[in-house]
Amino acid sequence: MQNRRQWMATAAITALWLGAAALPTPATAAEKLTVFAAASLKEALDAANAAWAKESGRQAVASYAASGALAKQIENAAPADIFISADLAWMDYLAGKSLIKADSRSNLLGNRIVLVAEKAKAKPVEIKPGFDLAALLGDGKLAMGEPKSVPAGKYAMAALEKLGVWKFVESKVAGAESVRAALALVSRGEAPYGIVYQTDAAADQGVAIVGTFPADSHPPIIYPAAILAESKNPDAAAYLDFLKSDKAAAFFTAQGFTVLK
Repeated sequence: MQNRRQWMATAAITALWLGAAALPTPATAAEKLTVFAAASLKEALDAANAAWAKESGRQAVASYAASGALAKQIENAAPADIFISADLAWMDYLAGKSLIKADSRSNLLGNRIVLVAEKAKAKPVEIKPGFDLAALLGDGKLAMGEPKSVPAGKYAMAALEKLGVWKFVESKVAGAESVRAALALVSRGEAPYGIVYQTDAAADQGVAIVGTFPADSHPPIIYPAAILAESKNPDAAAYLDFLKSDKAAAFFTAQGFTVLK
């Protein structure tokens, strides 16, 4: 009889434990959405994420870096739900490895690249074929994203090649790990000029735009967004829809992005 009571007590405890294990924990019930986003999106996307949290009651947490660095992290199984790249190439890279949900992909934003200088020393520069950027630099460096991997650097190199200037300044380039790192070199006075996105220049009061590169001097600057193939977060699609909404568009245009429809 005693053994039967012990068995029934053990069975009841086990049933309670299994029932508790089946219930969603607070963490799973309100799982955070993880967004890997190009560094140039920080101010606008932080504002959009705050609005998303207020509207949906859900939280989106962004991790910012150069698009190539983020794509490599995703390739190496870093946990994330959304990827927003500063160029098509890195999104294509992940698509080629079946690491995004292809039907979720869309082109979200556009941008421009500009020449910036430290605000206290800024003077207008006419950016045209053959303009003497090397003379402007003197013994100083040209800050820009690393041309082989950072989208802003690739756009900058393409523009300088198209304008016939690259061969004269290639040896003066200070290739940074991200466009924000390049911006900081100019803002701190460590480089006399830099090439960054128009939106980055607007985010740093220490620099001024001295010239804008012609739109036809480089490939179109497009920011694609997609849900990652491994994402199981049920809010991912709704979040992307929010980023495409008029409400979110206001945050992007305020920073100088072009919203693509």
